[in-house]
Amino acid sequence: MADGRGAERNGPGRADRGRARRREVLVVGAYFADLVFRELDRPVRAGTEVFAEALDLLPGGAYTPAMALHRLGRDVVWSTDFGADLFSGQVLAAARAEGLDEAAFRHHPGPLRSVTVSLSTPGDRAMVSYQDPVDGRPLAALLREYRPAVLLLPQLRYGAEVLAALRLARRLGTEVFMDCQDTPGTLDTPTVREVLAEVDVFAPNADEALRLTGAGTVDEALDRLGGLARTVVVKRGADGACAVRDGKRHDVAAAPAEAVDTTGAGDCFNAGFVHARLGGRELPDCLAVAVACGAAATTGPGSSRAPDAAGLREWLARVPHR
Repeated sequence: MADGRGAERNGPGRADRGRARRREVLVVGAYFADLVFRELDRPVRAGTEVFAEALDLLPGGAYTPAMALHRLGRDVVWSTDFGADLFSGQVLAAARAEGLDEAAFRHHPGPLRSVTVSLSTPGDRAMVSYQDPVDGRPLAALLREYRPAVLLLPQLRYGAEVLAALRLARRLGTEVFMDCQDTPGTLDTPTVREVLAEVDVFAPNADEALRLTGAGTVDEALDRLGGLARTVVVKRGADGACAVRDGKRHDVAAAPAEAVDTTGAGDCFNAGFVHARLGGRELPDCLAVAVACGAAATTGPGSSRAPDAAGLREWLARVPHR
């Protein structure tokens, strides 16, 4: 441990159990405790005080795609770090309640706070986050240990170490699904283009795609990203989603939903896409399943309404046929 919190504590035999078989999905990313303020009485501006009608403290971050895939019946291992603090305890308790595999959890004796305050409206949300620093396990070591069919990275990661790990993933036969999130990198940042060239599915939302590429439109961003990652998916919220693979574009409209909170919807979208891809579905069907999972998630606070397999069938029936 490089940050002075002391050595991590793992339960006996967890690493041995993780090596026993190849896992379906490896999710690598930090937990977050999401403090979600909903039903704001007016827009938030500097120098003003705004009251919310509803407040929730919910598990988020990489917990969400791990939980959502687990609810859909997938074999998931989630690599993350927890500390001895209120927020770690809250998310760890939620993970245990969902029955998530703890094989790749690391526990630290000091605080390891990862918190997001979400100011949520039915159409979108603004977020402020804080995270205590911690050195996560090397990506290459996790790939060698769990040898997953799919590696799901909830945010854009780049750098020489990441690039080497993704090249290892290819040698191991692991597909890489990468989200973007609000990261500072652009296509001009060193190694970003090289990393995307090793990614099987890259899935930013529309704003992230524009910011990352510097494009003026989503269509232009798709063109630029389509020349890098093998498959590019752009999440468009209430406008559904679009994707490009091998120069061919696919569009899927959104499933109608009475949105309560959009926090976590993008991560549930990702889980739906990976679930369908593991099931051998073609790209348009993967998009439809992803849109259905994302829409379902908006109908409750955070990712609490992520569907199980039966719920997914109901939501999939609501996705307009194109």
